[in-house]
Amino acid sequence: MFANLSGKLIHKSTEYLIIDVGGVGYRVQAPLSTYYELGEEGTNVSLRIHTVVREDSITLYGFLTEDEKLIFTHVIQVSGIGPKTGIGLLSGLSAGEFVKAVIMEDAGRISGVPGIGKKTAERIILELKDKLKKLSLTSGYSTTAGEISPLQEDVLSALVNLGYQKNRAEKAVAAIIREHAPERFDDLLRKTLKKLSG
Repeated sequence: MFANLSGKLIHKSTEYLIIDVGGVGYRVQAPLSTYYELGEEGTNVSLRIHTVVREDSITLYGFLTEDEKLIFTHVIQVSGIGPKTGIGLLSGLSAGEFVKAVIMEDAGRISGVPGIGKKTAERIILELKDKLKKLSLTSGYSTTAGEISPLQEDVLSALVNLGYQKNRAEKAVAAIIREHAPERFDDLLRKTLKKLSG
């Protein structure tokens, strides 16, 4: 089915998006993490798509990053978890925050998302911990290293204090580390600020 949609964003709401691709409008459900990163109506967008086919419906779920889509597909494989809950999780936690919470077995962090109870959070951790440890994500959380480095935490904190959205700041920091691997706080902060403003 659909793997990617690129076109003009003609409707934007927290409930759903409509993307015009060659004159055909596709209705897409997306987490808030994607919603807040998209431009205004009329701008061009490109989303990774996960398609859910049922007897009476075909539903498209859209994500700005491959990490979000990957997390979503893992989450909805957990017993008792459906796409609506998967979208809700990514609306409450960034991909990096979710992976960290699962690997650190932080059920309280996951159950802090509306609609997720403690038992559901514990089941998610039980079923996904080993799978997520094997992933290589680009969202600011290294599953091989275990946790975000103190340097990344410090820079993210500074960026949030400057008014940048945490999810956007995480992506920018991760990109700079991949490209330049700076080891000093001021160097990483300066390069990330340049990327965010550019």
